[in-house]
Amino acid sequence: MSSSTGRQFSVEFFPPRTAAGEEKLDEVHGELARLNPDFFSVTYGAGGSTKQGTRQIVLRYKAAGSCVAPHLSFGGLEESELEALLMDYKSAGINRLVALRGDIPSGMGSGRQHRYANELVAFIRKVTGDYFHIDVACYPEIHPESKNYQSDVEFFKRKVDAGANSAITQYFYNAEAYFRFVDYCAAQGITIPIVPGIMPITNYANLARFSANCGAEIPQWLSRRLEMFGEDAESLRDFGTDVVCRLCEQLLDGGAPGLHFYSMNLSRNVTQIWNNLSLAERRLPA
Repeated sequence: MSSSTGRQFSVEFFPPRTAAGEEKLDEVHGELARLNPDFFSVTYGAGGSTKQGTRQIVLRYKAAGSCVAPHLSFGGLEESELEALLMDYKSAGINRLVALRGDIPSGMGSGRQHRYANELVAFIRKVTGDYFHIDVACYPEIHPESKNYQSDVEFFKRKVDAGANSAITQYFYNAEAYFRFVDYCAAQGITIPIVPGIMPITNYANLARFSANCGAEIPQWLSRRLEMFGEDAESLRDFGTDVVCRLCEQLLDGGAPGLHFYSMNLSRNVTQIWNNLSLAERRLPA
C-alpha cells in the first residue's frame, strides 16, 4: 500500500446478484489484484439493498489479501445495526470505508433517519473514533439534486468537517471541471485529498443512460465521436481507452492525488489504462 503522502490508485466493484456473477467477479478481482491497487471499494446499493452481498465480498477479498473499503450508508438500518456492522468490519481488520448518503430505494419514502452523509461520518467517528479512514463522495459537475455550485460544495464541506479523510469524485470527462472544483473547494477551506473518479468507456448507450441519471456530463465532441462507432464495439473501446488515458494524464500532471476506477466489474479496460499510464511506477507524492 502506498504511503499517505503518495498518490493512491483504487478500483470499485459492485456486488453481483447471481452466483455466476460472483464467480466472474472473483476472476476479475484476481486479475486486477495483480495490479496491486491501494484498495478495492465495494458498493452498497440503494438503501443498503446489497448489504449482505457487500459484506461477503469485502470479507472474502480481505481474506485473499486485498485492502478493501466497503461502501456504507444508513439506508433503513437502525443505529445499533450499523454499529454492529462497523464492529464486524473492524474485527476483520477492515480500516477504510466509503461513507455515502445513498439512494433511497423505490417505496421507502423520504422519512428515514440520517439521510445525509455528514451525519453518517459523524456517527462513525462517534462509535469508532479515528480507527477508519473515511472516504466521501463529491461532484465536480454538481450533484443532480443540488440547487447550485455553492450549496453543493457546502454539503461536501459538512462531510469534511464531520471527519472525512479524503474524497472520491463522480466520474467526468472534462479535466478543467475537476481542477476548478478543487480550487473552489480549497478557497472554502476544504484541504483533504480529492481523488478523481474514472469511468472507462466500453458501451456508449450504457454510458449515456448512466450519465443522464447521475449528472455526469459527456462533452458533445465525445458524444458525437462515440455515436460514430455504432456497433463496432472494439473500435469504440480502443478510442475510449485513448480518451480516458489522456484524461488521466492531464489529471496526474495537474497534481491529482490519485485515480479511482469505476470498473463495472470488468478488468480489461482498467488493466489497459493502468498499464498504459504505468501507474505502478507513479505512486509518488502529488
